[in-house]
Amino acid sequence: MINTMTHIWDDTVLPFQLDASDIRGRVARLDGVLDEVLRQHDYPPQIEALVAEMALLTALIGQTIKLRWKLSLQVRGDGPARLIATDYYGPTEDGQPARIRAYASFDRDRLLAHVRDEPFDLIGKGYFAILIDQGKDMAPYQGITPIAGGSLSACAETYFAQSEQISTRFALSHGRPTEPGVEEGWRAGGVMLQHMPKASPYASGEGGSGEGGLLTASDILDDDGQENWNRANLLLDTTEDLELIGPSVSPTDLLVRLFHEEGPRVFDPQPIRFGCTCSSERVRQSLSIYSAKDIAHMTTEDGIVTADCQFCGAHYEFEPETLGFEATKAP
Repeated sequence: MINTMTHIWDDTVLPFQLDASDIRGRVARLDGVLDEVLRQHDYPPQIEALVAEMALLTALIGQTIKLRWKLSLQVRGDGPARLIATDYYGPTEDGQPARIRAYASFDRDRLLAHVRDEPFDLIGKGYFAILIDQGKDMAPYQGITPIAGGSLSACAETYFAQSEQISTRFALSHGRPTEPGVEEGWRAGGVMLQHMPKASPYASGEGGSGEGGLLTASDILDDDGQENWNRANLLLDTTEDLELIGPSVSPTDLLVRLFHEEGPRVFDPQPIRFGCTCSSERVRQSLSIYSAKDIAHMTTEDGIVTADCQFCGAHYEFEPETLGFEATKAP
């Protein structure tokens, strides 16, 4: 019998630290958030799997950003899955939930020819990017690394090794598990480990042992750090998909099962909700750079300008006379 009390961990990220190993991490569980993200669209199963993995990565990475900051992850490729994009909005106040949204762009015709391919293989060649918007009057940060490693989580690990020189490991699982008496729905869960950053004598800038000479976690650790890192990774390898996804095992129980000898210490969990920032005013602002002639080209036969949000599916309609820098009518 499943203990329903563990459902209180759904849609949360729990930060923790392994005091004996100089390793920090997060445990994430996404349930309703993932269903909200995916129900906005009619994605094929392979694309749903990519979006689910990307949303889980975003929750795990995003937990570290400051209040009111925005974290974006993007994967662009030349395969049938052209773009996977996610946004994480930091809480506006301490104790408030963070918000996540996500969407994918894909070539449906090309996808039909690759129905037996693994989801990651649909991306092809491209890049994995992390962008951080710190707010007004602050220059945004952007880091990019090539698609490599065989999974989105491997791409993220390579990004942290290459761009941040932080040894990072993800163990992720997602799917649509069924429970007696519970409606089937998407669930995802995962663990993120990071070795506390220190100056490494091995990060020389001469390339690493990863695909295409990219740095890996082992390239940026000294001997003591490598021993601790290897031990934590071996312990993480023992976890099972159902332990990651839950809900029968709570994140705190999972940490004790995996790392009880490493001195796990948990911090306040971060709740996460689905949330989109689109609005008619934002759409209107985005169209303010266009002339009346440009707006005329956007006007439908019904005499309106329409816009749809790629993230949440919201539909907006405007009078063309109220749009652009040559608007002749107030909204």
